[in-house]
Parts: sequence; structure tokens; C-alpha cells
Amino acid sequence: MEAIASAKYLRGSAQKARLVVDMIRGQDVNRALAILQYSSKRAADLVAKCLRSAVANANERAEKANVAIDPDDLWVKTAYVDRGPTKNRRRVRPAPQGRAYREQRHFCHVTILLSNDAKPDRKAKQKGATGAAAVAAKPVSLPESKGRKRGGAAAAPRAKRTLSKGDAASKVVDESRSEGKAKTATKRAAKKKPSNKE
Repeated sequence: MEAIASAKYLRGSAQKARLVVDMIRGQDVNRALAILQYSSKRAADLVAKCLRSAVANANERAEKANVAIDPDDLWVKTAYVDRGPTKNRRRVRPAPQGRAYREQRHFCHVTILLSNDAKPDRKAKQKGATGAAAVAAKPVSLPESKGRKRGGAAAAPRAKRTLSKGDAASKVVDESRSEGKAKTATKRAAKKKPSNKE
């Protein structure tokens, strides 16, 4: 069973709130609340409030469905932060020499999704996985598309030979030298005019 809770128009920027939300993603609810309690970030209290709301929503949903649910089995399946409005929320701060600095008041929206389903196994996601997990990780062959059937750019091999960085750099230097030599030769020819010594 899943339950969602969102807190909107929280004070603070979304970038700073994401630092807090990233700490609790994928954690058990009790562990996530402990992390938020001892975090020194300002957004931690607001995110903890949203997390408690999600737990309460899960309990309410379970009661309505007449299902027994243990809050200790819940874990944070999804958690993300969206940017809130800043338009028409600009303020002015006094600055030196009679000037005024404009400031934006940042707001954010936090959304947390809890679940009591089984957590995905982290060991299976690692690169060194063997057995059935490694077999499942093989890439699936894509069906033939119209572009590939017709022999479009996706099906055709590259015709041009790609130059390495060193070859490309030497080619550019050689071209610039040859252009420079041609320019100096035309300048010399223009300076040498035949003189009439008769």
C-alpha cells in the first residue's frame, strides 16, 4: 500500500530542500525521521512534518480499506522537491549609499511517497551481479523501425573518418601556416614592382 503527502509553499529554495530530501530517499520511516531530527538544515523540520503527514495518510488509507498496516514497515519510496513561485514575491533590502538590492523570496513544494511493499534488492543492481539478475540485465533488441528498414542514417555506417584530437589540431595548424605563407608571398610580390631604369 502506498500513501502520498505534499507540503506546498515552504519557505526556502528548492535546491536547499533537495539536499535534505536526498538524505531520506529509500530509508525506513523511523530512520528517516531520526536523520531529519538530527540534521542541521533549516528545511529538515518542514520535510519531517511532511513525512509524518504521509505516515498519517497511510494509516488513514489502511483503516478505510480495512487493512492492518504497521507504520514501522513503511519506507520512503519517492521523495522530490519542486520549485515554488517567485513572481510577485520580490522584496527590497536596503543597501549602502542609498541604494536598494532586490531579493527573491524562494518557495518550494515537497512531495513524499511512502510504501510498505518489499524494497528492491540493492545487490542485484550492482555491476558485479551474477545469476538471474545478470541475465535480466541484458539489453533488449529494439524492433526494426522504418528508418532502419529504409537504410536511413541510423542503419548506415559512418562514411567519414573521424580524426583524433591530435590529428585535428595538427591539421588546423598546417592550414593556418599555409595560409600565412600565401599571404606573405602576395605581399612580397606586391612590393616588388618593376622599375624603369631607362
